[in-house]
Amino acid sequence: MTAQLNPRGDVAVLVPAAGAGVRLGPGAPKALRLLGGEPLLVHAVRRIAAAPSVHTIVVAAPAAEVDAVRRLLAPVAPVVVVPGGAERQASVAAAPGRRATGGPDIVLVHDAARALTPPELIESVAGAVRAGHHAVIPVLPVVDTIKEVGAGEVVLGTVDRSALRAVQTPQGFRRSVLTAAHAAAGDSLTDDAGLVEKQGVPVFCVPGSEYALKVTRPFDLALAEHLLAVGH
Repeated sequence: MTAQLNPRGDVAVLVPAAGAGVRLGPGAPKALRLLGGEPLLVHAVRRIAAAPSVHTIVVAAPAAEVDAVRRLLAPVAPVVVVPGGAERQASVAAAPGRRATGGPDIVLVHDAARALTPPELIESVAGAVRAGHHAVIPVLPVVDTIKEVGAGEVVLGTVDRSALRAVQTPQGFRRSVLTAAHAAAGDSLTDDAGLVEKQGVPVFCVPGSEYALKVTRPFDLALAEHLLAVGH
């Protein structure tokens, strides 16, 4: 099940792509929704493959779509496709690149829904892990005022946003750290860094990218369509 992209690369990228995308409305699984005439997953894999450090890409696809996803991605890049789970955590655990003996020691987990993520961000996260950080996340400052709201939709207070960050992917880890965090996980989280935090491992932040937006709602898809149309 080996599919090498760059033999000199030292990074494996795991792409959980089995989610239904309920908030995006009825239709195909989210990773297979079209953006500019191509599935989100194709855009995501193309940008991952453009990052020089990437050695291996493992995609966890909807179980019923594994063969179709293999055919879809074959012209894009060498990719290992495995059946994903019902939850993100199960999809990451299903990806053999995370635990393969002799595989890359740097592992990135990246949302297929962040289809326009620049290769430069992938390199930035990988570089921070390579520099010695065991867990790395790309973040953006929170620009909106944040309120804590209680029962009856009554404001309890205003949160100091100066210490808040919006988290993106790819999230990067030493392979042993990610493996241990998933082995110890007792509940399902949508954020792999959250599992690592529970193990007491410091998580380092690097600047994120406005282009790494997550396509979750129809508005996000429209915004991504615009960015693609203007050349991103």
